[in-house]
This record gives sequence, C-alpha cells and structure tokens, in this order.
Amino acid sequence: MSGSPRPLAIVGPTGTGKSQLALDVAERVGGAAGAEIVNADAMQFYRGMDIGTAKLSVVGRRGIPHHQLDVLDVTETATVARYQHAAAADVEAIAAGGKVPILVGGSMLYIQSLLDDWSFPTTDPAVRAKWESRLAEIGVDRLHAELADRDAAAAASILPTDGRRIVRALEVIELTGQPFAASAPTIGAPRWDTVIIGLDCDTELLDQRLARRTEQMFNQGLVDEVRTLLDRGLRDGVTASRALGYAQVIADLDSGGSGEDAREPTFVGTRRYVRRQRSWFRRDHRIRWLDAGAGDNAETVLHARRTSPGR
Repeated sequence: MSGSPRPLAIVGPTGTGKSQLALDVAERVGGAAGAEIVNADAMQFYRGMDIGTAKLSVVGRRGIPHHQLDVLDVTETATVARYQHAAAADVEAIAAGGKVPILVGGSMLYIQSLLDDWSFPTTDPAVRAKWESRLAEIGVDRLHAELADRDAAAAASILPTDGRRIVRALEVIELTGQPFAASAPTIGAPRWDTVIIGLDCDTELLDQRLARRTEQMFNQGLVDEVRTLLDRGLRDGVTASRALGYAQVIADLDSGGSGEDAREPTFVGTRRYVRRQRSWFRRDHRIRWLDAGAGDNAETVLHARRTSPGR
C-alpha cells in the first residue's frame, strides 16, 4: 500500500472508550478523504448481539462507514483466519480509496493476526476429532488442566471455558511438536506501517466503568436480547454463546433464574478478561499508550500518526 493513507489501530482493554475515540479521530482525519473504521471486536461480528457487546447503533456511528460488524449469524463460528482475510481486504480497499483505515477493538488474536505476518498451522481432522472427543468425554475444565500440563503458557492465555481454543491448542501442539505460542507471529514492523495506539486507565477507574457498563447493558434489555437470540440458535453457536454477558445470562436461565442474577458474574468475568487483555497488549512494544481519562486524545492520536517513525 505504498503511497496510500497510513492506517491507525486503536486497541486496549474493554471499557476504555476505544470506539468513541475512533469516531472522534475519524471525524478529523484525512481532510476531504476522511476515514473508515474496521471492527476488531470478535463478538461484534454477530448480528443481533448489540447490547451485550456495546455495539454502536447506526446513528451512533456518526455516518462513518464501519466494516466487520454484523457479518455472522450467532450459529456461525468466528475464526481468526476468516477475519484476517476479510479485514485485510477491507483495510486495503479503504486505503485504495484514499481514506484512512482505523482498526478498533480489543480481541487480541484477531488484531495481531491482521497486523503481523501470521501463517496459521495446518489442521488435521483426525487429530482435531480426537481432542474434540476428549473434550466431550472429560469436560472443558479437565481438558484445560491437560493443556496446562503440556503447555502452561498456552493454558494461561486461553480461558478455561473456551473449549474450542483449548482443542485447537492441543491439536497444534500435537501436530508441530512445539508449544502453541511457537505458531504465533513475531512482533515486528506492523503491516501497512500501521500506527498502534493503546487506550487504558487506572484500574479502579476502569472497574467503575465496567460496573456502570454492566448495569447499563442489563437495564437496556440484555436478558431479552439473549432470549431472542436463543430462539435464533445462540445455544448452538460455538463462539457466540461464550461471549461475556451472554454466557452468564444463559447459565442463569438454565439454572431456572430470570437472567438478572447474571449481572455480578458478567462484571467479574469482564474484569478477568481485562486482565488478560492488558497482559497481552503490554507485550507489544509498538503500542503508544494513552490515558483514557485524559482530555482530547483524538488530537494526540493524529499527531502520533503524523510523527511516528515509519515510512
């Protein structure tokens, strides 16, 4: 994309205001050419998963084109490989049109797959089937423990409830004879000379934001949204059914509750996820970190795009 507008990526933990910052930047960047936004929140891929993912409404997008929103049904499985291909095509098409691509989200693997040269290990149906059978036999908790015995680093990076990724890690370890992390990309020069901005804030402040966000989602009708999506097959969705908020509501409904008792587990799960996001992103030396509670971060982002070393 030599000679094309230089992309931006705005990353960081959940609840720090990445989407709003991306909108502010998009409104100011690129002069007449403008900017377009490429989503990097895996759960915002899903149609109908709006309240629990804090997805911007059409009106809330301020007329700025957004990509990789509402591209999957809840019964479909989100994969990093699909996203890498589709989002890269979006970024290159936006830049070819003279606009600035702005990547925004907090799904760690999806972002790194896009910005780094990541070639995914092959899959073997027989090996995959073996570990899927093992998952069905002993359950996700015990399979996660088996992964920890084989590759402690992989187990630490994968939620103990994420059966699909646990199976994939065990498959890759068996096929390659190497730790799962060995298949991850090396952090180097970011693709397209992208400027990467990280947004974070004090832990106590972020906990307050997450608590308010959780209450707002339930008050806006998250339980009803989950009920509607269950009728569309949410329970059968390998990826969508595990989304924060949705998984907790489903568990409460399945136990005979109204779904409202999922508020506290949702907050706790989100806070735990934030810790994983921070650990992941802080390893990336390319990220320029900004305080989510600061003033006009949009101007700081624009300045960083103009002055950061690169092409």
